[in-house]
Amino acid sequence: MTFTVEIVVRERDYAVTEQLPAPGGGLRVPAQWNDADVEQLLKDILLAIDRARDPKSTQTYVALRGFSWIVEPTTDGVVIAIEIPMGAAVAGPFAVEQAVLDRIIRRVIAAASPHRPVVH
Repeated sequence: MTFTVEIVVRERDYAVTEQLPAPGGGLRVPAQWNDADVEQLLKDILLAIDRARDPKSTQTYVALRGFSWIVEPTTDGVVIAIEIPMGAAVAGPFAVEQAVLDRIIRRVIAAASPHRPVVH
């Protein structure tokens, strides 16, 4: 199973579409995804934004912080919209309840955040 990600990089007036493999090799449907699946999904989307900005990028590390996201319903399920300083992406649709995916994303991001004060 694959899913579609549409990406717009800042200061460009066109979108790039990429097909990405579903988390866990597509062995589970989105309604069965766990926290690890959703963490991989988010990281794959963020890496796709980086590749759209620079196709030669070899970036592999992703920190799940510093981005805005929302889970929105569509006629075919839900999509995840992500915005970061370098651009934005919309991924999906996924056949899962909006509240369920939203809750998992919140847990995944909370688990990835530092548990002590960070000085920037």
